[in-house]
Amino acid sequence: MTAIHTLGELRNSGYRVRSVKDEMRENLLGKIAHREKIFPGIHGYDRTVIPALHNAILSKHDIILLGLRGQAKTRILRSLTSLLDERIPVIEGCEINDSPLQPACKRCRRLAAEKGADLPISWMHRDERYREKLDTPDLTVADLVGDIDPIKAANQRLTYADEEVIHYGIIPRTNRGIFAINELPDLAPRIQVALLNILEERDLQIRGFPVRIPMDVVLVFSANPEDYTSRGNIITPLKDRIDSQILTHYPQSVETALQITNQEAWLDRNAKTTIEIPAYIRELVEQIAFVARESELVDQSSGVSARLTISAIELLQSNLERRAALTGDAHVFPRLSDLAMVLPAITGKVEMVYEGEQQGAEVVARKLIGTAVGKLFETKFPPIERAGVGARRGMEMDHDDLDDAFAGRRVKKPQPQQREEPRANAKSEPNYDSILAWFVDGNKITLSDEQPFADYFRELNRIPKLAETARKYIQAKNDFELAFWMEMVLEGMHQALRLSREDLDSTITFHELMKFNVLRTVK
Repeated sequence: MTAIHTLGELRNSGYRVRSVKDEMRENLLGKIAHREKIFPGIHGYDRTVIPALHNAILSKHDIILLGLRGQAKTRILRSLTSLLDERIPVIEGCEINDSPLQPACKRCRRLAAEKGADLPISWMHRDERYREKLDTPDLTVADLVGDIDPIKAANQRLTYADEEVIHYGIIPRTNRGIFAINELPDLAPRIQVALLNILEERDLQIRGFPVRIPMDVVLVFSANPEDYTSRGNIITPLKDRIDSQILTHYPQSVETALQITNQEAWLDRNAKTTIEIPAYIRELVEQIAFVARESELVDQSSGVSARLTISAIELLQSNLERRAALTGDAHVFPRLSDLAMVLPAITGKVEMVYEGEQQGAEVVARKLIGTAVGKLFETKFPPIERAGVGARRGMEMDHDDLDDAFAGRRVKKPQPQQREEPRANAKSEPNYDSILAWFVDGNKITLSDEQPFADYFRELNRIPKLAETARKYIQAKNDFELAFWMEMVLEGMHQALRLSREDLDSTITFHELMKFNVLRTVK
């Protein structure tokens, strides 16, 4: 078809003009029938968002995607171009992509009358038929719809009543295509009003001009649910004219989240050294985001973007590359101490409620990492009895309770519900006491993400029964994995308030929790 260059040739070819919505509808039905992947790179929406999107397109609806940040809303909107024909004919030089068989603007009607079958045409690719706009403070109605161009009027000696003095905005320039507006509620009310006529009447009116130019455009939008549903952020008539409202969501399983992260993260770097990040550590990084989405310290109305784990795994791999360069190790493997280096990926992407802001972004981020590590520990090792749990006290002691008790304050903080300990009937590992006894004798170890592996492994092996405990529950393939799980045992004891951990720069020091020594002596 692209060999056709005139209107006469196009007519002889039997080309049929379709509206954009008919075009998308028919192409979608064909792809569904052939079991084609319609939205490549979109994971976790197969039974939720995508069927709703299919139905909206088949119904020829304008669509709005409501969801928090990092839920692939923009990617979905951009993927809609795959439902357009690869190329369509347009009148050559037309600003609003008029069809040669149905010219709409005054210029194209005049050219069609003058040239007839010799009217020149060109072919527009599907990617050129999609445009989007993010609301900015300086956005005006003229930017979206158009305005009178006095310079054009003067140069061409035209009156303001002439249709050809119009300078078209981005929406008419997307005629016969798809136009997306991101963050719809941020649009000023006067701009929202300007969209009403396009949505309802499918025509264009500029500054009260009597001219009416029919628009064949699919309008799609994205918005944050809280902003969209708040009164005053979006005018009701505009909301009423958007046919389908589809809710997006975050990945509902770690496996789906891993698919997204592996697809988006930059990990194939052709490094000179062997960098190994096993599946369970990737899952640990994903778990940080899941923990954040449940945390009371995080503002859930803002959301926790999927980009958090993408940035985190990239930072983790970069830290492994840095360690390889520092130490000269030919093979590098993650350590729990490496997780401190992913803090910038968390603090920059998590918004906190008032309580979280009072504690500080870094403190909250460390708590999220600690909770994720604790969940991984619980799936691999027997539970460790948390310090401060006993019949006399009748409730669990946390870090704040320790501070009160150590300072002599007898404040008992009520808790809404005692946490259910996993594996409640499982016996604790007897080696835990041997490990703890070593620290009670005044010993301590210091680990760093910058230590050569030989020094790191040697430091861990100073603790009796630690390697034996790790081997008992983990089938480690090599010393790198064994060292990781040995450090995991120490972290589990810290999470259970059995060991103290001090973080200083890039080092972590484990030693006995002195507060419990004092509490035991003053009972």
